[in-house]
Amino acid sequence: MATDERVLGKKHPDVAKIINNLATLDFELRKYAQAESLYLRALEIKEKAFGTEHPDVAIVLNNVAELYFRQGRYAEAEPFYRRAIAIREKTLEPNHLDLAVSLNGYALLLQKTRRKSEASAINTRIKQILAKNPDVQSASHTVKVQDLEAKKSWKE
Repeated sequence: MATDERVLGKKHPDVAKIINNLATLDFELRKYAQAESLYLRALEIKEKAFGTEHPDVAIVLNNVAELYFRQGRYAEAEPFYRRAIAIREKTLEPNHLDLAVSLNGYALLLQKTRRKSEASAINTRIKQILAKNPDVQSASHTVKVQDLEAKKSWKE
């Protein structure tokens, strides 16, 4: 990364992508404080490079939301999920799998915070998106279908 920063500059979008990937590694290793710092740095760079409504910004927003969700920081995760969803609804096709990924995370958050009717409505929407995408097995667009199926109790 040091070479990329030196060649491209510390604020280049490609550097932000590397930072985001390093943050994801830290996230998987449960180094949450380090992951958070890196994600927020990547977010700042991408917002300055692309503006606040770009799909690349939504990727990092969703990652921050997942980080906070995993730590049980639901109130902090929610605005990040909402922003990621809003950007993806605005910039992607209505049945894009990246939108389903963000919706899935948000639905799980709603379930955890006992907002079952909201979660159920989003769960229905996710299933509609998945139904329009028969090739859901793509590794880069895997929605946690087992999470959706396990949440049958969402229906009130």
